[in-house]
Amino acid sequence: MKLPVEHTDRRQFIRRALTAAAGGALALWLPKTSAYAMQTAEQQFRISVCDWMILKRQKLSAFDLAKDIASDGVEVDMGGLGNRETFDSKLGDATARQQFLDKSKESNVAISSIAMSGFYAQSFAEREGVPRMVQDCIDTMKAMNVTVSFLPLGVKGDLVQYPNLRPAIVERLKAIAPQAEKAGVIIGLETALDARGEAKLLDEVGSSAIRSYFNFANALQAGRSVEKELKTLGKDRICQIHCTDTDGVWLENNTRLDLKSVRKTLDRMHWSGWLVVERSRDAKDPRNVKWNFGANVKYLKSVFQA
Repeated sequence: MKLPVEHTDRRQFIRRALTAAAGGALALWLPKTSAYAMQTAEQQFRISVCDWMILKRQKLSAFDLAKDIASDGVEVDMGGLGNRETFDSKLGDATARQQFLDKSKESNVAISSIAMSGFYAQSFAEREGVPRMVQDCIDTMKAMNVTVSFLPLGVKGDLVQYPNLRPAIVERLKAIAPQAEKAGVIIGLETALDARGEAKLLDEVGSSAIRSYFNFANALQAGRSVEKELKTLGKDRICQIHCTDTDGVWLENNTRLDLKSVRKTLDRMHWSGWLVVERSRDAKDPRNVKWNFGANVKYLKSVFQA
């Protein structure tokens, strides 16, 4: 399926992608474009940070901190899961949602995506109540005009260690795909699979509303080339990127990640979108948020916005 080369008009891009996936038969609901929630036509790459990693999970002050470190956006988390029926989220309340939207506009810091990081410690294949949890996220995205969500399959959903969970994961992804399609949003998966395996998984699910939320760290930890993995997946399968590695050193000091080469690869792929910093904190002072994330945002901008 061929999709547009540039993601400059997110509504048009999602409409074409999802209409193509449904053979042109679907009438789609699409959120209104928000200057604070969506990528601008002029900027190929924008830089964001995860609110839970800057120690501001679902806090309005995440926008002020993001502005202080010159980040273009914040990936807002849905909150913890634990043994709850759904996420511990403020965003189900209309008043709270509006406060976040107002703060985003006031600070000129976009909401790049909504994260379901609570699944890091859960089994997406086995946990009861998954349909409601994902639907709550989709409803939040619709209400906040955010196009992309982040869904990690997590340690307990690692298909490398637990390949027996694959049928259940595919079944659940196929079940939630129509809701995402109807809402005009994309759910981005992070898996432990290599790019070939992840592409096969996505193709089996068969919906352009379910894509890859690529994380450099997964490839690097497994000794794989980030550039080759990106090319194998292809631009149409990648919705967003966690432009990060495990903690230890800043991105600019990371000898196993050549971001200038990555930039060239993404340019050749004609991919554009959000690059979101999750980790890559210096081991000397990992809890110094401004120091770590400020340095990483600055370096990413020097590479991807020069």
